[in-house]
Amino acid sequence: MAWLLVVVAGIFETGFAVCLKLSHGFTRLWPTVAFCLFALGSFGLLTLSLKKLDVGPAYAVWTGIGAAGTAIYGMAFLGDLVSTLKLVSISLVIVGVIGLQISGSSH
Repeated sequence: MAWLLVVVAGIFETGFAVCLKLSHGFTRLWPTVAFCLFALGSFGLLTLSLKKLDVGPAYAVWTGIGAAGTAIYGMAFLGDLVSTLKLVSISLVIVGVIGLQISGSSH
């Protein structure tokens, strides 16, 4: 259950990173509100998961999901440059996240 919280927190991290871009420096109301909600949800779920998980693997998985998700979203919907090297690198991040999740122990 704790790893599920980390995964959802990572997805919320993607949400707050995208909303941060869309807020244009917190000058647009609704992306700013969404940023705040996603950030609170992400940090809240990560905090709950850390009651059961080691901080190193949990934090790495959280940031990996957020980074990969944000990069993929940016390429798919925000016009970010798509390149083979970028796609391979994102794949490596995802493989690393899976490896850390598998190796993570619970208390």
